[in-house]
Amino acid sequence: MSEIGFYHLTRTPMDQALPKLLGRVLAQGARAVVRVGEPERLAALDSALWLCADPDWLPHGTPQTGQAELQPIWLTTEDEAPNGARFLFLVDGAESARLGEFDRVFDLFDGQDDAAVAAARRRWSAAKAAGHTLTYWQQGPRGWEKKA
Repeated sequence: MSEIGFYHLTRTPMDQALPKLLGRVLAQGARAVVRVGEPERLAALDSALWLCADPDWLPHGTPQTGQAELQPIWLTTEDEAPNGARFLFLVDGAESARLGEFDRVFDLFDGQDDAAVAAARRRWSAAKAAGHTLTYWQQGPRGWEKKA
């Protein structure tokens, strides 16, 4: 079973929160896959990661750029980890049928969107029923605060 962290975004948008979390994974020498729901979102996230200032370097690839096995961060709309990632990031409501294949899963959701919060609650219930270890994090004034 995997450890699944639900990250409730209340202070910054996903495009600002995700790079910092990805930077922590890279600092450990690990690999990540980021699954998004739509191709347009994938293209926007690709650009955002190249332009982010903190951290200032997030090497990554997409199916359009290829060579997944060489990429420490892989952005995709598919339920895959062709770069051998042990960390999975689910954004914008993306889901995975392969949660148990990862050491850690990060489920980021927009706390300002009632539908996104309701969908995250459904994903929490399903992950709990499947026997995964769950944690709940919420953005606070000093960063991420573990609430459960």
